[in-house]
Formats: sequence, structure tokens, C-alpha cells
Amino acid sequence: MRPARLLLHAFLVVVALGWLAPLALAVYASLRPYAETSRKGYFSWPDRLTLHYYAQVWEQAELPKYFFNSVAVAVPAVLLTLFLASFVAFGIARLRLRGSVLLLVVFTAGNLLPPQVLVTPLYELYKQIPVPPFVSSSGTLYDSYLGLIAIHVAFQAGFCVFVLANFMKTLPQEITEAAVVDGAGVWRQYWTVTLPLCRPALAALATLLFTWIYNDFLFALVLISTGDKLPVTSALNNLRGQFFTDYNLLAAGSLLVALPTLVVFFALQRHFVAGLTLGASKG
Repeated sequence: MRPARLLLHAFLVVVALGWLAPLALAVYASLRPYAETSRKGYFSWPDRLTLHYYAQVWEQAELPKYFFNSVAVAVPAVLLTLFLASFVAFGIARLRLRGSVLLLVVFTAGNLLPPQVLVTPLYELYKQIPVPPFVSSSGTLYDSYLGLIAIHVAFQAGFCVFVLANFMKTLPQEITEAAVVDGAGVWRQYWTVTLPLCRPALAALATLLFTWIYNDFLFALVLISTGDKLPVTSALNNLRGQFFTDYNLLAAGSLLVALPTLVVFFALQRHFVAGLTLGASKG
């Protein structure tokens, strides 16, 4: 092996270990009693390993309820974002609409706006938008799952339009022309012809979107007032005491909270790299 390639591999190994070290330490801490680590330190040989903390977290932090809250927001937000973004991207990339480049720039520019800037205006706006009582007990968009889903769709759509539009431009135009000759309308060109060819990009984006939306805590903290509606990331606060925090218990909770994102990633990893590469390599 050439020295340059050997140096590259050594660098990649060091970087990988640097990324994995905190995760490995969290796993190690979650398997040890706090009394032992407080006496001997975290970087010590364990007397015994136990899974007791995971069972304790599941009950004490009420994880099933909070998992449902996160899924109730993340799954509809991901599906709605992909549907709307793919339809806009289809119009930009396949229909050759006038001003399509400007439209793409507008959607892409939305990603440059930090979400923290809009937190206060959104808070005031949501308290003034009326919704049916079954959507929110407050009678407004504030303190509702619908409000969280809407803001996530709005913030993630720009990136998805950018990726999908560039991905669709790599598809042969002859496919769409053949569909037009066969009498296919715009909806059929989009739903039956183009969308199935975008599965790699859609899978890659679904992985990213689920991770981002599932891990979000800022919008939920500001726009949700009912404690029982908060996402699973807030459940970790239930593991903190007023005067004492068992960090081994907190490590076990953090690992359980992160588990769904790992499951989604490994389920869609075949398409992840290929989808993002194809979607961003041509424009």
C-alpha cells in the first residue's frame, strides 16, 4: 500500500474512533451501577455489568408515551414533506416551467434562515390561528401536533426540493416524452413514471428527515405547553433530579431514545449514500 493511501486510512480510523468513543463510553456507563463509577471512575474495569438501568428508564421516563408523541409528529411530517417537495421538484425539473430556476433558488434560500430566528414570531402567530377543538384543546394552532408538523414541513421542504429537482434532472427526458405520447397527464407522469425512479433519493431524504424531526426539541419546547404532548427527547428531563442526577441512568435513556433513528438508518442505508450522491452531483 502506498504511503499516501496508508496515511489516509490511518486518518479515517482515527476520525471513526473519535466519533465512536462517546457512544462507546455511553454504552459502557449505562451497563455499570452509579455507585461503582462514582467510587472507581468511569475509566475503570467494571466489577459487574447490568441491564437494570434500561428497564428503569423505560418505566421511570415513561418512554412508550413519549415515543408515540415523536412518531405522531415525525412520520406525517416526513411523508408530507416528501410528497410536496417531490411534486414541486417535478414541476421544476421535468415540466420546464417559466421561472423554475428562480423557484428553486427561493426554496433553497429558505434553508439559510436559522430556525431560532422565527421561534418568537411563530409563538405569537400560532396563538392567533384558530383550529377545530379536536386538533388542539387551546383552540389555536399552539399546543398541537398539527402546528409542529406544519413548521417541520416548511423548514425541510427547501432542502428536499433542491435534492429531488437535481435528481430528477438526471433521469432521461425520453421517459417523460414517451408517457406524454401515450396520453399520460401531469399527475400520471409524476406519480406513475417519475416518482418510482426517485426511490433512492426519497429513501435517503426520509432517513435524514426522520432523524432531524425526531431529534428536534426547540420547536416542541416553544410550541407545545402540555407536558404529555412533548417528544421523546424531553423524556430525558424526567431522569434528572433536583439535587442529584444519575448519569449512568441518563446514558441508558439517551441510548434508548436514539435507537429509532439507528433502526431507520440501517433499514434505508442501501439507498442512503447513492440517493444523496445522485441528487446533488448534477444540476
